[in-house]
Amino acid sequence: MISRLIAEIQKKNAPVVVGLDPNMKFIPEQLVRDAAREIANTPNGDDELMIAANAVWRFNKEIIDAVCDLVPAVKPQSAMYEQFGVPGLMTYWRTIRYARERGLIVIGDVKRGDIGSTSEAYARAHLGRVSVGGHSVRVFDEDFATVNPYMGSDGIKPFIDVCNEQDRGIFVLVKTSNPSSGEFQDVLTQDGRPVYELVGEKVREWGELSMDGAYSNVGAVVGATYPEQAKRLRELMPNTFILAPGYGAQGAGAKDLACFFNKDGVGAIVNSSRGIIAAYTKEKYSKYGAEGFADAARAAAVDMVEDIRSAL
Repeated sequence: MISRLIAEIQKKNAPVVVGLDPNMKFIPEQLVRDAAREIANTPNGDDELMIAANAVWRFNKEIIDAVCDLVPAVKPQSAMYEQFGVPGLMTYWRTIRYARERGLIVIGDVKRGDIGSTSEAYARAHLGRVSVGGHSVRVFDEDFATVNPYMGSDGIKPFIDVCNEQDRGIFVLVKTSNPSSGEFQDVLTQDGRPVYELVGEKVREWGELSMDGAYSNVGAVVGATYPEQAKRLRELMPNTFILAPGYGAQGAGAKDLACFFNKDGVGAIVNSSRGIIAAYTKEKYSKYGAEGFADAARAAAVDMVEDIRSAL
């Protein structure tokens, strides 16, 4: 699967993934009104969760249409859908399928982490197949999923098994972009090395179990907000593809990103969520207004792609 992602990045010359992390604060009111009208005459016409989920679906669809020719992938964050209950999960499911219809690779930002049969169930739900009524069926059907390594190999290997069965991939949390990540990830071990380095070495080890060309289907999440740490991790994980969140709204810029890539310009994909999907709320793109939110997102995606190209 990682070879397919690399091919799509190279085809569009855009190592960029758009995070689909919708928040009702920046869903235009018109979409909410349209969503309410659509379900008004259904048995659940006054269900606020269904209205919200329907509005999010409309929002996502327009964003996907606006950027699908510019970027290779999208990354829906499952929590932003789960907050709306079952209707939200249906929107998550619909979003994944529509993105795939438009030719995009889907990274499910689900951050699952458990062991044994539970980890296997998560892996099958998001990347594999389950047996129902004698049939093998896909559930959420993402191409990649993010995984928390805190439980160790018992939590990761079930995902690797499914990746190898189904030609899918994972991104393991190594050094995350949030300010408090260092509370655990930067703690020094007895030999004076930070924990994130040990996790990086395990990711490299796990990656050897699922190679796909020069890179592994087992990738790493390394925050764009930590370029110095990324330099060291790039050395430790030469064949690991990096998913780098933190560009834009979290403060990282293109100048911080060169060290995430290998010398051939391959090896990483950079995420932006609010910076693109909520671009119309920013002064730079305010001319588009709420009604032009998708056009604003496209303009922001173009700017981001050009920014990263210049840094590489």
